[in-house]
Amino acid sequence: MTPPAMAAEGNDGPSSQPARWAEGPLGIVAGSGAFPSAVAEAVRAQGRDVVLLLIRGFADPALERYEHRWFRLGSLGSVSAHARARGIRQVVMVGGLTRPRVRDLGLDWTMVRLLPRIARLFRGGDNHLLSGVLQLVAEQGFHLSGAHEVAPSLLLPEGVLGTHGPTAQAQRDIVLGLDLIRTLGPFDVGQGVIVVDGLVAAVEAAEGTDQMLARYGELRRTGRLRFPAGRGVLVKAPKPGQDRRIDLPSLGPATVARAAEAGLAGIAFEAGGAIVPDATALVAEADRTGLFVVGVRELAP
Repeated sequence: MTPPAMAAEGNDGPSSQPARWAEGPLGIVAGSGAFPSAVAEAVRAQGRDVVLLLIRGFADPALERYEHRWFRLGSLGSVSAHARARGIRQVVMVGGLTRPRVRDLGLDWTMVRLLPRIARLFRGGDNHLLSGVLQLVAEQGFHLSGAHEVAPSLLLPEGVLGTHGPTAQAQRDIVLGLDLIRTLGPFDVGQGVIVVDGLVAAVEAAEGTDQMLARYGELRRTGRLRFPAGRGVLVKAPKPGQDRRIDLPSLGPATVARAAEAGLAGIAFEAGGAIVPDATALVAEADRTGLFVVGVRELAP
């Protein structure tokens, strides 16, 4: 059962006491990729301690250099008890995480009691699942924040990064891509599209951005799509209405390299709507490959 004193510090709106839940170390629930480390370093630079809660099977073992505890996705009860004992009141969720099967979760007793509810969370898209996970974390007595709130220095700024900028046609493609993401938002479809010369060439679904880029590149190589290299834009933005405390898009040099390999001209992300752990490396890769990277204003309502 959630301790009453802790439950009062969840995401309850105006009655919450930010000064209390912001005290003590920040708990970082870490999935795959470089972003958990980037967030940890940004928070430590502010003078705050961090404790990494590493998801087994996803988090990089190199994160053990921080104070940490490994856990399986289904052990919410035991990892929550550890976090409370460590004085953690505020938690962020960072890094990649593929949708698991219920039978692979490794449920502890807390999660076994919630099994019917967990099963219902899996009957929907990612937003439905992640929003449900957010609620479960809050019910354990933690204030769940977004990486953009605890490490704002990592957010993609507005404007062109690097030496290359979008052409007039690429700008029109970006507008179309953002319109499409806004339109598809209610259907809980992915956060990315590829638009080439006014044609929607690919839409991100369950496969994720990397596989969408690979699929588009393969369609070009086999002649199914006859676009020359150096045309088209990868457009990514959070879905309208998405809770930005979870599943915020991220952008690194690897994405730039994959977009270049697929034959695109550039990448457009929503400014303030994507995490960039190493802007210097990102710009260097964009300049090396000749791609533009641009942060654009948020989606229109």
